[in-house]
Amino acid sequence: MALKDTIEKLNNINLSELDLNELDLSSAGLWPGPVKVLCGLVLAIVLLGVGYVFLVTDLQNELGKVAREENALKTDYEDKFRQASLLEGYRQQAKDMEANFQMILSQLPSDTEIPGLIDDISNVGTSNGLVFNKIDLLPEVILEFYVEKPIRIEVVGGYHDLGAFVSDVADLSRIVTLHDFDISPIGGQGEAGRMLRMGITAKTYRYKDGASR
Repeated sequence: MALKDTIEKLNNINLSELDLNELDLSSAGLWPGPVKVLCGLVLAIVLLGVGYVFLVTDLQNELGKVAREENALKTDYEDKFRQASLLEGYRQQAKDMEANFQMILSQLPSDTEIPGLIDDISNVGTSNGLVFNKIDLLPEVILEFYVEKPIRIEVVGGYHDLGAFVSDVADLSRIVTLHDFDISPIGGQGEAGRMLRMGITAKTYRYKDGASR
């Protein structure tokens, strides 16, 4: 009954007869009942609207945050899944690299094998018809992970013989690199004038592991 009466009072309000300038908030308690109800409804609607806006905004912000977190988790999961699927391949690559590394180490001469390496170089030279003027061991060069062991060589021979010598030294079972080529003709006219003197530095290497190999 009270709600029905209130609705009837609201219907009977003639807004044109209300002088809003006479409505003083300090005397709101003396306002007519229908006006109080109307103001209360307006205030409630405003509060509900403001509350709804703030609530929806907060929920939208929270939803956006959760969506971003979800996307980040999905991306992280996909990355980890892809890495896990490649793990076995990486392990096999590591094994292959270790095997290759050990094979390369086996091609590096130890200190006790240097005389044998010099003999191999001498044999390669003489088999190609070269004459050795000198073959000298130079001081070691210690680097971060390995040690260089240079050997200075001077030989005399024909152009093609020198080329064959360089090729055969590069094909030795031990790792040997050739540097600092110096070729000059010797003699004058005739057969001797076609001979060449070649100085070259052959470098072999020793892995620096804290102990001699």
